[in-house]
Amino acid sequence: MPKMKTKRSAAKRFKVTGTGKITRRRAFKSHLLTKKHPKRKRRLRQGTVMSPADQPRIRKLLGL
Repeated sequence: MPKMKTKRSAAKRFKVTGTGKITRRRAFKSHLLTKKHPKRKRRLRQGTVMSPADQPRIRKLLGL
């Protein structure tokens, strides 16, 4: 059976940490930023760890 191909769109959006967790960027940071509080925009800059329920699906897309 051939190797699984990585979905390139997923590879650009998610990274795997050294411990095997998957990190992602936060949503709601692309437009309509004037009405959002600066503290909220600061929090949105930080990445976050993907929820454990979603990780198996993303791993399959990444070919892991």
